[in-house]
Amino acid sequence: MQLVVARIGRAHGVKGEVTVEVRTDEPELRLAPGAVLATEPAGAGPLTIETGRVHSGRLLLRFEGVRDRTAAEALRNTLLIAEVDPAELPEEPDEFYDHQLMDLDVVLTDGTEIGRITEISHLPSQDLFIVERPDGSEVMIPFVEEIVTEIDLEEQRAVIAPPPGLIDETQAVIASSRDAENDAGEDGDETPGPGKDA
Repeated sequence: MQLVVARIGRAHGVKGEVTVEVRTDEPELRLAPGAVLATEPAGAGPLTIETGRVHSGRLLLRFEGVRDRTAAEALRNTLLIAEVDPAELPEEPDEFYDHQLMDLDVVLTDGTEIGRITEISHLPSQDLFIVERPDGSEVMIPFVEEIVTEIDLEEQRAVIAPPPGLIDETQAVIASSRDAENDAGEDGDETPGPGKDA
């Protein structure tokens, strides 16, 4: 199975180094010197990593045969692709590869079906599950332990405990209008707000 592990950025210096946008949780494994990576577009590779180092918080790579800034700049925006055994698991038990999470059924803790994971978006602050609902609409679920309470690969499902308004936006609106109507503040009718602090 092929996984995108990085995207090449701009050239760094004049000796062929490039910055890379890392797209793997295991850069020390996937982007180590000696690794041979396929590319997209395919004509740019395969590329063999010669050296790697961190500079000002960014990973810099140099590839065999890339010796100057012009050659490095020609690789800009190229995707680096690693061949991964589909049965391989990350070292940490609470980490998952994207291909393990794709197509999982998403359910609430009471078993209510929400939809199916169709995409995983990697943002700087967190990862998001893009979930397709049965009606064809999409909802975004932050992949944080407060919301995603369980990933069960055997059962092929992700169990979530979303705050009000995350799955059904009307819940938050209804709660607000109900609170406004009940100025007397009846007991048992309080509904917490969306509370998206992830």
